[in-house]
Amino acid sequence: MSESKLDTSHWPSVNALTAPLVASLLANAKSLRLAVERHASGAIIIDAGIKVPGGLEAGRLITEICMGGLGRVALHSNPVFPHWPWQLSVHSCNPVLACLGSQYAGWSLAHEKFFSLGSGPGRALAGREELYKELNYRDEADSAVLVLESDKAPPPEVIAKVARDTGLAADKLTFILTPTRSLAGAVQIVGRVLEVAMHKIHALHFPLENVVDGIAGAPLPPPSPDFLVGMGRTNDAILFGGHAHVFVTGSDEDAQKLAQDLPSSASRDYGRPFAEVFKSVNMDFYKIDPMLFSPAAVTVTAVESGHSFTGGKLNAELLDQSFGYKS
Repeated sequence: MSESKLDTSHWPSVNALTAPLVASLLANAKSLRLAVERHASGAIIIDAGIKVPGGLEAGRLITEICMGGLGRVALHSNPVFPHWPWQLSVHSCNPVLACLGSQYAGWSLAHEKFFSLGSGPGRALAGREELYKELNYRDEADSAVLVLESDKAPPPEVIAKVARDTGLAADKLTFILTPTRSLAGAVQIVGRVLEVAMHKIHALHFPLENVVDGIAGAPLPPPSPDFLVGMGRTNDAILFGGHAHVFVTGSDEDAQKLAQDLPSSASRDYGRPFAEVFKSVNMDFYKIDPMLFSPAAVTVTAVESGHSFTGGKLNAELLDQSFGYKS
């Protein structure tokens, strides 16, 4: 892989940008139906759907936190899918930092029976992933927040690890818990529709410095009390119902190729609900084609020529199957 030409010298602190968003979440915890507790270590734990209801608005705000304060998330109607008329839309004018530098769930946090992938701006303070070397970015801030897709609080050992790796005292850390089965959890996962597009753009070795802007949307799935079904639906919302539009510099030929390669349908594993695919590989994520994880449809605009190219297509039939629609 060629060395990245990203200019990160003017990139802001994603943790500093999210600090007021976290403060607002805490101030409005009761109205958002969140539970807040101060862990013995001093860390703040926000429950967004384990012992409390949480909700769609909590998920929307948590998604903006996850994007390091560089993303705008909205819920609105969309007539494309007649049985699923509500959609989540995500936009960032700095999608590389917002999505890859903050939102991507790339930090593995485990101790004994606890496991979760850390997402959000706290990752950029720790810089434990190889990705940060390529991005040439390391955040500096006096507080940090991580979002965990988990139905249990992190144990003291995990909190201590995050404190150690971020260089912050535990009382400067906030952990937001968003279980997959919750409404907030469903929203924050579907809110990754632009992030999965950016991650695949990176995996396809398209130059990140050529990505200028990005916007994407996907339908809001019904949650499920069954973990596997719920996880499948949140993935399928993107795989079959997501549409990403990215604006890039460079040649028309490169933009056209990206539009062809980027959709989920370009993967060998495309064509069945995600829960079925997951079960077929004995629930081993690493046996799934990584090229599957991308929006169903994409539009790539080459800003220097003004030409746009499309790839993939939305699939209402598979979406209905995944979401449990009964005619």
